[in-house]
Amino acid sequence: MTTTTETATTAVTVIARLKAAPGKEQAVREQALALVAPTLAEPGCLSYRPYEDPVEPGSWIVVEEWTDRDAFAAHLKSPHLAAAMAAGPELLTGPPQETVLVRAA
Repeated sequence: MTTTTETATTAVTVIARLKAAPGKEQAVREQALALVAPTLAEPGCLSYRPYEDPVEPGSWIVVEEWTDRDAFAAHLKSPHLAAAMAAGPELLTGPPQETVLVRAA
């Protein structure tokens, strides 16, 4: 069995799942797309891709890749994400569910 050892420089992949509140699908779409450019400009961001479920409109998965946990932690404190999170309670059915993964070695 392969084990994973995480170090300070281990790249992380984050999968965030969110669901738009009824009637808020377009607002969530706009917000998700507006986060792409400023997030990609952040130090340590390798990729940031939002995906909408074509079968269940308003259901989103955002796949993020960061050079390390510190870069992801800095993203969580970024002004553009803080603004999006502040709007979250009225736009989403609940808080985003995040899974942080590291590549198995």
